[in-house]
Formats: sequence, structure tokens, C-alpha cells
Amino acid sequence: KELPLGGFVPPDAAAPAAGSPTALIFAPHPDDECVIGALPLRLKRELGFDVVNVAVTQGSREDRRAERWQELSEGCAWLGFGLVATGEGGLTEIKPETRSENPAHWQAAVDVIAGIIAERKPKVVFFPHDDDWNRTHLGTHLLLVDALGRQPRDFACLVVETEFWGAMDDPNLMIESSTEDLADLLAALSCHAGEVRRNPYHLRLPGWMMDNVRRGGELVLGQGRPAPDLAFATLYRLRLWRDGGFRSVLEEGRAMAATQDLAALFSL
Repeated sequence: KELPLGGFVPPDAAAPAAGSPTALIFAPHPDDECVIGALPLRLKRELGFDVVNVAVTQGSREDRRAERWQELSEGCAWLGFGLVATGEGGLTEIKPETRSENPAHWQAAVDVIAGIIAERKPKVVFFPHDDDWNRTHLGTHLLLVDALGRQPRDFACLVVETEFWGAMDDPNLMIESSTEDLADLLAALSCHAGEVRRNPYHLRLPGWMMDNVRRGGELVLGQGRPAPDLAFATLYRLRLWRDGGFRSVLEEGRAMAATQDLAALFSL
């Protein structure tokens, strides 16, 4: 708990090359981009993706939104992620019940997200899975499904569903992080000082990733299979959005070591 919280000078980062593929992280709250950031960081560093974090909300406390935006900016700068706001202070009331109880508010939020997708034309999008427990995480899943449904019929992208508060029953992709990547994710997460003072989950990130190796060995690779020789991993569900809906892309679960090439998985 004596580790510094943010305040790091970000490393010099070259701008993404012209024509680089884009990956959009739709983070329900500031800090989610770090927690689930293992695969986005590898896409950036290994495949040259332009990774952009879309701040769906800036938290529920209005008095902390400006501070959380500053923390988010510092964390994204450390990882070399771009950052896009969804409006002054972010979107609000992104919860499942808003979709049915306040459809005008919900549709305005869908308009914002659909517009970002249409403008950025991502090759990959990240957002929480449909049972990620936290109300805003659940709402963000529904928001993205609705926004993807607004895209032209010929629009296609890879969808990577993420987990944190509620574990997936059926992840199909396990991504290992190197110790260097893990250290950078932890450092970026520590920039969210207000949140990790309340709950120091940045310190527990390595333990969570180690437990993901245990879970993923069975859930991703199959019961009774040999355990993968990985140290730190994050679990995801990889699918394709095409023709207005989700499509399967993996015939069986995959575990990708930190030394393995991701290119074959992320080519449309």
C-alpha cells in the first residue's frame, strides 16, 4: 500500500501509423480500461493497433467526475491509449432499467455511442459481457449491442467481451500478459487514485490474473485438459459482429502466451 499512486511521467509514444487498425474500449467507468487492458495493450504493442478508450461514464459521483477524468487521462497516457469523451461529464444512468424506463434518455446515449463507432470504424471493440454484475457494466453491454445494431448492415468488427465484477461462464480466449505489461497496467491503474484508495484493487490485479490462469485452464481449454504454462492472464469472449448480430469465430477456446503471435486471431 506504500506504492505511489500515479504521478508518473508517461513514456514518449509515437503516434499510431497512418492506416493503423483501431480498437475501441468502451469502459463503463474510468479504470476499467486498465483492469481489462491486457489484450488491448498487446494489440497496440505487438500489432500496431490504435487503441482508444471511450469513457462511457465518468462515475456516479458528480463531484468527482472532473477528477476522475484527469486520473483517466493520466492512466491512458501511461499506456499510450487514446481517449474519447462521450460528452461533458460522460453519459449518465447507463443501467438496464434505463433502457425500458427512460427510452428517450437511453436512445440519446445510443446515438452517442453509435456515432463514435461510425466515425472510428473499429476493427475490434471491447465491452463488458452480459452478466458482469455491476449495473453500469450491464448497461454498457446493452448500450453497445444497441449501438452496433445501428450500424450499416455491411458493418463488421470483432467483439471482445470482458469481465471483472461478474465472471463469465463461457470465456473462449485467455491472454497472457508479460511481467512488463502487467507492471504497466498496474501503474496505469494506480493513476485512478481516488478509487484505489477506497479499494486497492490495483494491488490485487496480479493475484486476479493468476487466478484467471486457474479458471481459464478449465473454462477456456476444457475440463481435464493440461493446465497452460502461463503466469498472468485475462479472460475474454471473442466473437464477430456481422449482419446485425453476433457470430462465432473460434471453434474451440484458445490460450495465447505472451510470446505467441496474435495476428491470426485479429484479422478480418
